[in-house]
Amino acid sequence: MSDPYCWGIFREEAHSPGRESDDTEILRLTAKELEAHGFQVTLKNPEELPGASERPRFMFLMCEGAPVLRELALWETSGVRQVNSPVAVFNTYRDRMVAQFAEAGVPFIASRVVATAGPRPREASPVWVKRADVHNTQEGDVVFAATDDAVASALHGLAAREIPRAVIQPPIEGDLIKFYGVGPGGGPDGEPPWFRWFYHKGQTLARHPFDERGLARRVRRAAAALGLEVYGGDVIATATGELVLLDLNAWPSFALYRDEAAVAIGAYLALRFRAGR
Repeated sequence: MSDPYCWGIFREEAHSPGRESDDTEILRLTAKELEAHGFQVTLKNPEELPGASERPRFMFLMCEGAPVLRELALWETSGVRQVNSPVAVFNTYRDRMVAQFAEAGVPFIASRVVATAGPRPREASPVWVKRADVHNTQEGDVVFAATDDAVASALHGLAAREIPRAVIQPPIEGDLIKFYGVGPGGGPDGEPPWFRWFYHKGQTLARHPFDERGLARRVRRAAAALGLEVYGGDVIATATGELVLLDLNAWPSFALYRDEAAVAIGAYLALRFRAGR
């Protein structure tokens, strides 16, 4: 097997609701960029990994399911270099993310982890009720609950699906911004090497002013706290200029910047994989 050999791992279809083609395309384009850098690339589904008879030296992955991440964590300890690290992807599970950000002192939306079964939590509605592990995979994973009864119903729905914990967060008024980033840092102002942001579609924008470089620095700091190298997420810009981080994900679809992002990711991975070879 040639030395610069790597695998790219697709995201599970269940973890790409409405984004299956976008997620597939960014991985394929990244593979083409890596091939242009001299790597031999094979793309695989997560289901192909358990019991695999061979392992590559390098992997880039979009998968998020706990079983395959546990498998890949073992591969990592045996020397397979991976981006994002399985541990970093695990850290994007909401309950872990809340704890990691608190430990690192990263500002994050007020969040409380609660049991989905048992006594009803005392929360002033309206609130968002979100499953505490993976991100939105189906209806009921993320619910806006306008009343106390709606909160109870959302928790009951998660409990019925054997999801033991949820994260409760308040609604925040302001402009919803989505962002993408590549690399852990290194810009002159502490920004990610590659960073883009845009307003989420389907909202009435107030266009509250905010510090764009401050946004990039905050995102880089948050990504570093989780160990992410390829990432995206959501933030609210409020009327006071405050930036409230809502979510941080491992390897999004990069849909609006797909071609540009693939070039940046491919170049980053080539350097990352060749370092220390």
